[in-house]
Amino acid sequence: MVKIELKQEDEEDEIMVEALLNSGTTELVMSSKFARKYKFEKKKLDRLIYIINVNGTFDHEGIIEHIVKVKLFYREQKERIEIDMIEVEYDVGNTIASMP
Repeated sequence: MVKIELKQEDEEDEIMVEALLNSGTTELVMSSKFARKYKFEKKKLDRLIYIINVNGTFDHEGIIEHIVKVKLFYREQKERIEIDMIEVEYDVGNTIASMP
């Protein structure tokens, strides 16, 4: 886990979070609870994205309906990215995770 900073497109305030980066996965995810807590503006996707587990089954919490657009800061790197937002029943705290 590494500490990164996130900032909304039109905001000055940065949020310090822990993230799992370079894990070999293709996407970053944020819980909807985390997004609401920090008032991230969500954007509805045109089509739903279904998350499939490693064993080929559908994840019961794994439907992606929204994304959030943020600026991500890590060391000297700054990048504008879209993070998938998922509905989960558990609290992941200040953590952004990557997923396959």
